[in-house]
Amino acid sequence: MTLVKFNPAKNSNSLIPGLNDVFDSVFNDTFFNDRLTTRVPAANISETEDHYHVELAAPGLKKEEFKLNLDRNVLNVAVERRIEHNDAAKNYSKREYSYNSWVRSFTLPESANAESIEASYTDGVLKIDIAKREEAKIVRRQIEIK
Repeated sequence: MTLVKFNPAKNSNSLIPGLNDVFDSVFNDTFFNDRLTTRVPAANISETEDHYHVELAAPGLKKEEFKLNLDRNVLNVAVERRIEHNDAAKNYSKREYSYNSWVRSFTLPESANAESIEASYTDGVLKIDIAKREEAKIVRRQIEIK
């Protein structure tokens, strides 16, 4: 049995008071939220003088589960993961997880060197380093005042 909180002070536009609260409690449950929204990892994108850096927070995966590919100037990061349970002795009354997949795509700027992309996965973070082309690297110099 699930207890549902009702807020009688809340202004409701429905004909039956409290009806919206019931639907809110059902559809805001984590079971429904996990299935109604696509979960993709959060990304940080930064730039240094000679590289672009992409970091994806993807804990609980193995590096073998990632598939990175470059199609023209679009870098695709995909994961497809199936969890196999061979527990014949267990009689599950509820089983909510067994499959997880997602894809993130990043369009590379023209200044990126598609031939020099490196990736590593450590401590739940996928790090992708994309080198810049020589002509795109920032040139810094001191200008002398005459």
